[in-house]
This record gives sequence, structure tokens and C-alpha cells, in this order.
Amino acid sequence: MRTGPAIGLAVALDAALIVTFAALGRGSHSEALSVAGIAGTAWPFLAGAALGWGAAIGLRRRPPVDVTGGVVVWVWTIAGGMALRALTGQGTAFSFIVVASLVTGALLLGWRAIARGLARR
Repeated sequence: MRTGPAIGLAVALDAALIVTFAALGRGSHSEALSVAGIAGTAWPFLAGAALGWGAAIGLRRRPPVDVTGGVVVWVWTIAGGMALRALTGQGTAFSFIVVASLVTGALLLGWRAIARGLARR
């Protein structure tokens, strides 16, 4: 298993992109862009992503820094995030699930695809 700064950077990048997703969503709905507001929107997805990292490492025996591992993180981010939102009385409208799935998919898989392309150069 790879260790070191690359893993930490990948975790931080996933977290930063999920927080960005939360901030963009709140901004598009004219909700407060306070730290507490963004954290309240982001935490279920961050928890889901943490579960995804654990699942990917458990299933694949390596960190999910490639696109295939990213799919595991993405699925858990959405499934876990929506489950936690439902359990805590936050919205899980179908349109939100679709938008959240598309945006987080683009973000979490996009950086991995870009990194793969750059590594092949």
C-alpha cells in the first residue's frame, strides 16, 4: 500500500471538493455561506466519503487514488451522505440526489482522471 504525502493529499482533496460542493449548493440556493452552514451541509457527505475510503482500502487493499477506487468513494459519499441527511431530517429530494450525484461524481472522479492523464505523460 502506498503511504505518505500522496495519500494525505488525496484525502484532503476529496474533503476540499466535498466542502466546495456544499458551498456551491448553498450559494445556488441563496443560503448562508457561513462556516457553520457549509459544515452542516458537508458533514454527511464527508462521513460518507470516509466510509468510502475505508471500504475501498478494505476491498482493494490499496488507497482509492485511482478512478476505480474513486468510484467506491463516490458511491459511499452519496449513499452515506443521503442516508445521514435522511436520518437527521435534512432534504433528500430526488432532484437533489441527482444533482449531488452528478456534481460529486465529476469532482471526485475528475481529479483522479486528470491525475492519471498527467501520470501517463
